[in-house]
Amino acid sequence: MKEKIVEMLTPEVKQQIDDEMRQLKYTKNFRSASAEEWYVFLPSYQDPQTQGAAGKAIIHYDLYGNKEIFIHTTIIFDDPKLHQPESYPIVYSIADELVNRLVGYADTLLSVHSGANSFQAEYVNG
Repeated sequence: MKEKIVEMLTPEVKQQIDDEMRQLKYTKNFRSASAEEWYVFLPSYQDPQTQGAAGKAIIHYDLYGNKEIFIHTTIIFDDPKLHQPESYPIVYSIADELVNRLVGYADTLLSVHSGANSFQAEYVNG
């Protein structure tokens, strides 16, 4: 039986995602006992006002006792190019990669703010 799987990404979009991932950089701006803020730098995108980081990731830790932890992660993209509907695959891929790199395997509730490409997701380990 032949599977009917259709690839929705064009080769150009796949290449752009690969290029952004390869050059994705982030730096910690702030840390407290229960939160971190990271600036996110992408080669093709930047904040239009500062010409700096394309966005930021805010990671807030909810600790329940000494064993349970749940993380709330918010990613905000400032570049208007990432707010365009055609940029959704790029926004989704970058957000997913940031969760993998900055949060790891912990449970997290993700909220991405990127204009028309905003979304929420829940990552649950196990």
